[in-house]
Amino acid sequence: MSISLAIVDSGGANIASVRFALERLGIASELTADPTVIRNAERVILPGVGAAQEGMKKLRAKNLIECVRSLTQPVIGFCLGEQLLFDSSEEGDTPSLGIIPGRVARIPDGVGITVPHMGWNTLEVLRDTPLLKGIAKDARFYFVHSFAGPVNEFTLATATHGVPFAAVVQRKNFYGVQFHPERSGTAGAQLLKNFLEISV
Repeated sequence: MSISLAIVDSGGANIASVRFALERLGIASELTADPTVIRNAERVILPGVGAAQEGMKKLRAKNLIECVRSLTQPVIGFCLGEQLLFDSSEEGDTPSLGIIPGRVARIPDGVGITVPHMGWNTLEVLRDTPLLKGIAKDARFYFVHSFAGPVNEFTLATATHGVPFAAVVQRKNFYGVQFHPERSGTAGAQLLKNFLEISV
């Protein structure tokens, strides 16, 4: 598969593993903070690990906020990258990219519920999406997070850790997954492959 793919250089600690997962699929990627390169790429990944406030601070420092908002090709956010697609985050009371309506909130503590949510979990698919094509219903994905987006009309699939939360979201050409596909074995590899094949 020959496709130009830009990974937004937002300082995420998972970038090396994302690039390695793509290489296993035979896809070269370019880590970049250059708005021209990002706009011209056929696919864009917004990675992320850490806090919402720091993530938005890094995008702002590199003048990438308007660039990301204006993209028209398929874009996907991983973990914090998904959370940043929402209007805002309770974490640090942070205004985010405002692409997907809703406010990211902390996963509530409960009996037998540890936060952060860390480990493997299945999805409850709410709407058919090419992003999950060929992935078994009982497939497990790897999560590491304390905050999550709300379940609303843009939620394609949920996961549950005490309460259901948005695990896969989409609005127009923007997709997001709360888990780490690059660390989710064959199911994660299939999701990456599906994203690369999505047409606008």
